[in-house]
Amino acid sequence: MSRKKSAKYAANAFKNEIDRILAFVQEAEDSKLTDQAMTWTFELALIKTAVAFEHLMLECIVCAVNNDTGTISSQTGINFPKHLTDEVCEYLVTGGGYFDFKGRDGLLKVLKQFMPPTHYLPTAVKDPKFKDALDQLVALRNFAAHESPASKAKVLNVLKLQRIGSAGPWAKRQGRFQKLASRLTDLADNISTAAPY
Repeated sequence: MSRKKSAKYAANAFKNEIDRILAFVQEAEDSKLTDQAMTWTFELALIKTAVAFEHLMLECIVCAVNNDTGTISSQTGINFPKHLTDEVCEYLVTGGGYFDFKGRDGLLKVLKQFMPPTHYLPTAVKDPKFKDALDQLVALRNFAAHESPASKAKVLNVLKLQRIGSAGPWAKRQGRFQKLASRLTDLADNISTAAPY
């Protein structure tokens, strides 16, 4: 039988990736890049942070299902076998596609499909102190990646702004990106502390 996944390990891997992203941003700042280059640096940092967070959430969901199929059985009404491979668990979550969610509320809807609301993962995500960070991360990442009118409207709403040129300038001012990364790291700490494995 394969080794069970660990949410604690996934949370630590996420924090290590955030450290790497912050070091990348600091290296760019120390290099005295142009304003435009720094804008793109912060947009890339937002995208990489969102990818790392998506990996964390997917790993934690797979971990929850892999370690106790009773969590998904209780949500679906289907009796799953006691032992499922990581690949099968991931397929149950993604349907063979990619893992995606729309903001904190969208993430909670995804989590609800696989575990009860009292499970440590939705409990950590539901914590009100992380709502703004999660909504900002998703909206900023989408705006940085797509630059579409819809993503711009969403980011303006989430940030409560009247106008914004791009995601990078917002993130690079007043240490906003670093604060966002710190809040996400706090969420990973909460997950690591609450996870039994």
